[in-house]
Amino acid sequence: MTLASEPIRFGAAPQHVLVTGGTGFIGRLLVQALQRDGHRVSVWTRDPAAAAGRFGPGVSCVDALDRLAPCDVVVNLAGARILGWPWTASRRATLLASREGLTQRLVGWMATQPRKPALLLSASAIGYYGVQPQGDDAPRTESAPPQPIFMSQLCQRWEQAALRAADLGVAVVRLRLGVVLGREGALPQMLLPIRLGLGGPLAGGRQWFSWVHVHDVLRAIGHTWTLAHAAGATPVYNVTAPGALRQAEFSRTAARQLGRPSWLPTPGLPLRLALGEQAELLTEGQRVLPQQLLASGFAFRFPDAESALEDLC
Repeated sequence: MTLASEPIRFGAAPQHVLVTGGTGFIGRLLVQALQRDGHRVSVWTRDPAAAAGRFGPGVSCVDALDRLAPCDVVVNLAGARILGWPWTASRRATLLASREGLTQRLVGWMATQPRKPALLLSASAIGYYGVQPQGDDAPRTESAPPQPIFMSQLCQRWEQAALRAADLGVAVVRLRLGVVLGREGALPQMLLPIRLGLGGPLAGGRQWFSWVHVHDVLRAIGHTWTLAHAAGATPVYNVTAPGALRQAEFSRTAARQLGRPSWLPTPGLPLRLALGEQAELLTEGQRVLPQQLLASGFAFRFPDAESALEDLC
């Protein structure tokens, strides 16, 4: 299966859709899928000229919301990269501004519109649930509580900013994404050591890894869009494949697909020294299940790592 082989439906009729984060890995694929489904798409971006060159004349690219025509649906995917730079005070401020701050601006713009969007689909992350120590195998569903750590607090504030749109009469859907696997994004970096024969258990490898194929992310956006007005107030969905697995097992599965070994262990201490608190996202992990998506009738095209990596490798 290729990403473009299956049409994805977004709502019952063509509409004007605003996408934030439209130039990112997920956003670019979403814009293309929306266009294939007949929607008119606008992208809010810091560099309209570069975005217009990427998307072509069929997409309106703006750096100021007041230049937009009225929108029917907003899909909010914007956010600076989480992993990488240490979480200094300055970096934390950047991450908050790119999520909470941008979403506040988006909702503030909605408040000024005579005709407000009917729906806001706002991305969040399973970082909302914090981390699970190795040995804690209990699944986290949408009712699981957050934790008093930065990643969880970031997601909480991000979601709260989006929920303020509900006070304006806008239907709000929150999508808590797992690690999104695709031919761009995090997966190429994750596969690099395996391609080099250096893959193996990370910090023991017993930590849970909750992931989702990017094609299923796009399908989940379309699915929850259709359900939004019948789902009740501000529903939240975990967008993670049901086949969460341990890090060592994911590494072995990827190595089989690539025809490479997967035995070299990587200790957790160097990561903790290099990355500080954010290293816990890699060394502790999370077992997050898509309870509400499955209950709503959503069927994953890539429910397990074997099928996802076969498609992507």
